[in-house]
Amino acid sequence: MMYRICQQLTKMYTPIYLVTTDTRTGDLIIIAGEEIEASISPKGKVSYESTEAEF
Repeated sequence: MMYRICQQLTKMYTPIYLVTTDTRTGDLIIIAGEEIEASISPKGKVSYESTEAEF
């Protein structure tokens, strides 16, 4: 699953800045571009969040 998400991000020319594991939940966290955060749960559920700031 992580491979597919990283592949989709790089197809859009979005740089991937960080891939890490949340030790509290076991989720895999991917931070990419200026505003994209993706998390993958140990069961394979994927969720996306935009961290774009509103002015």
